[in-house]
Amino acid sequence: MLALSILAALVALGAITLGNSLKIVKQYERGVVFRLGRVNSEPRSPGMTAIVPFVDKLEKVNLQIVTMPIPAQEGITRDNVTVRVDAVIYFKVVDPRKAVIDVEDYQLAVGQVAQTSLRSIIGQSELDDLLTNRERLNQGLAIMIDSPAVDWGIHIDRVEIKDVALPETMKRSMSRQAEAERERRSRVIIADGELQASNKLAQASEAMAHTPSALQLRLLQTIVEVVAERDSTLVLPFPVELLRFLEGNTPTAVPTTEAGPKSTTDAESKPTTDTPAEAADRSESDTTPKIPADLDAIVQAMSESLKLTGLMPEQERVTSDMPEQERTTSDSDARSDATEQEEHFGHA
Repeated sequence: MLALSILAALVALGAITLGNSLKIVKQYERGVVFRLGRVNSEPRSPGMTAIVPFVDKLEKVNLQIVTMPIPAQEGITRDNVTVRVDAVIYFKVVDPRKAVIDVEDYQLAVGQVAQTSLRSIIGQSELDDLLTNRERLNQGLAIMIDSPAVDWGIHIDRVEIKDVALPETMKRSMSRQAEAERERRSRVIIADGELQASNKLAQASEAMAHTPSALQLRLLQTIVEVVAERDSTLVLPFPVELLRFLEGNTPTAVPTTEAGPKSTTDAESKPTTDTPAEAADRSESDTTPKIPADLDAIVQAMSESLKLTGLMPEQERVTSDMPEQERTTSDSDARSDATEQEEHFGHA
């Protein structure tokens, strides 16, 4: 029985020793062996590896890329703007021996260096660079972190600035600036359009100056466009040349100085025996504007001008060509007809 107990104890001791001497290293890991506290060999490759029990100690190092967020850092930019910036860093271990021996906790060390480097980048940059030129800042931040990490066997893969938090007052100021910039662009575009339109109008005026009929065609086209709006108002431009023609052909009235004093004396010498109604009619006739004596000449000139331009209807053209006596007769006949109609309506 004693022999069996000793044999069982040896088997158990052998199993424990075998379990402590055989280690498994995964594909993304490397094993650093410490023998009595010293690293005497290269890191163990992936797979099963054997160590001396109770003498060797195997420490595994992960070679995968580590994603570490950098806490938001508040700082003042070079143009004196307070911002709050956070970022993320990607790194991996390239030398397991240095990562284990040269630094106590390489992840904590990389995180602290990233925070200080981010603060330094904020102080060296302007606000516009933080908002628009992030690629260059990311490269500079990666270089600043990678400089001390190389001695620890760490490689900084990349660094990305995630967000830039601005104060509310700065956000409102930037929104006003952007609005003013858009307003400036719109005004420049409108002014450019007006300049191009003025150039085209100048060319069109030069072309119409050589061909006066084009101006008439344009006038007719404008009338058609106005009529197409279904409006009861029709605007017809009056030619300025016709006004100048009438002004040049209108004779000036010569005041009669001989009849003035005589009529004045007659009016002074004759006693006024008018009734109040006749006096009121006389005052109204005095305040009524005098019809110029050359009205017929003006009407005749206008009719001639309208006949030349082709704008006067045929009936009005015939009436204007009538002699003065016939025109007076026709006017009196029209007035008598209107009087008869008024009397007829009154009796009715």
